[in-house]
Parts: sequence; structure tokens; C-alpha cells
Amino acid sequence: MKARTLIKTFSGIDTADGDGVKLTRIIGSPQLNMLDPFLLLDCFASDQAQDYIGGFPEHPHRGFETVTYLLNGKMRHKDNAGNEGIIEPGGVQWMTAGRGILHSEMPEQEDGLLQGFQLWVNLPRSAKMTAPRYQEYAPDTIAVEHLAGGGSIKVIAGKTDLGTIGPVINDYVFPTYMDISLPAGSSFSQTITHGHNAFIYLLEGEIVISADNEQQTLPAKNLGILSDGEQVSVTAGEQDSRFLLIAGKPLNEPVARGGPFVMNTEAEIQQAFVDYQRGLF
Repeated sequence: MKARTLIKTFSGIDTADGDGVKLTRIIGSPQLNMLDPFLLLDCFASDQAQDYIGGFPEHPHRGFETVTYLLNGKMRHKDNAGNEGIIEPGGVQWMTAGRGILHSEMPEQEDGLLQGFQLWVNLPRSAKMTAPRYQEYAPDTIAVEHLAGGGSIKVIAGKTDLGTIGPVINDYVFPTYMDISLPAGSSFSQTITHGHNAFIYLLEGEIVISADNEQQTLPAKNLGILSDGEQVSVTAGEQDSRFLLIAGKPLNEPVARGGPFVMNTEAEIQQAFVDYQRGLF
């Protein structure tokens, strides 16, 4: 199998969103506008309440999916369709905004560490106006595979080479979303469908990506885009490492953005604003 290599790295930019929530925007930044089908990747991590307490008050979405994955802390979500719940540490919410939804995500805490990610996944033209829906999974419902060297793979979406399957179902981009922990010096490899765009975001430690006698290092708090191929091989450095491995099938369609809306044309973006203002979400 052709090995994937590390072709570009990005550290993201510090910014704020929602009601002043401080975060690092990695995809959706001037450095990296998108990686089809991924439109945005935000990382938020702070133990200072003033950095997150404002949360993300009610706002609209149309035309794509939002994925919230929490590592620490709790967030309460609520929408205009009557759905409400709490995302807990290790839990994930995969929301299909489809034709339109109003929702909020607010911290369910006033102190302590809040850490996690929000990923935006594009929908194809044929599904942009589908009915909104949720896939929400508590930490104990997400499969974990334990590696021989002492590491682990938490599988949110996709399937490991040993057959562990994540609970998220997406037949548009067939995503891989894994949270992988490796003890210092240990290794991991994973098959990734040829043609899928893929990246690694390293939370902790340092990793080496090996391919064809070439070794490339990715430092902590960086995103590394992988070349095309069929397998990625990773070795942790001198410290324990933890990273996200995310991949998906590119849609190869025109992308028009307008704040919280992502469609195929500017006319569709304008219609989204009109529909929102008319209360049709």
C-alpha cells in the first residue's frame, strides 16, 4: 500500500467566535481556507472562565454538518426543534443542519477546563436541504480499541484496521474520525481510503510520520495535511502523544459561504439569509 506523507503543516490563528469564546482556528483560516470536505476546524482550550463563559448563543446554520467533540468540560446544546442535552467529556455531537436550524451551545460550567473541537463537514448539493438531524453519542457508547503497545484508538467515525467501528454514520463523505493516544516510542498505522483528504491534529507530544524511508516530524498544536495514499504510519516521540486522525471523501463541488451558511452558489446564500429573516428555519 502507498504510504501517506506529511505535505503541509499549520498552527492556525488565535481568534474568537460566538460570544467572545477564545479559540484557535486551524481550518477556515487565511492559512488554510478548507480541505474538502472539511470547511472549518476550531480548537478551544482554556481553564479561564472569561475565555468561554459567553458560549455560542442561538444562531442559524444551513447546508453542512457541525461536529462537536469535547475532551474536558460540559456544553449544553438546545435548538428550535425542541432538542436539548448536555455534551460531556469524551462525547460527540454530529449535527446535520441541512435546510436550516437554530441552535445554541453554552458551557454547563462556570469554572474549570473547557477543551474540545468543532469541525464543519460540507454536505453535497443533493443533501444541503435535507431535514436537520442529530447523531449524539455519550462517551461510553463510543468504541475504544486498545493497542498492543499500550495506546488506544477512540473511533468516532470510520473503521480501524482491526475492525473497530465508530458509531457515526455519514454516507456523503464516509468520514474517518479517530482520537489516538500513543505511549512514547510506540507506533500505529491505519488504512485510509485512497482519494480521501486526510489530516492529523496533534494535541500532545511529538510524532513522526514514516513513509518510504522518509521520516517527518509533526509538533504539538499543529495540523498536518497528509498526501494521498492508502496508509499512514505514526510513531510517538520521547513523550506520550495524542492526536486526531480525520479523513473524508472530497465533494469536488463549488462552495459559497455566507457566515453560518454554506451552499453552492451566492444566490443560494442570499436565499438562506432571506429564509432566516422570514423565520423559515
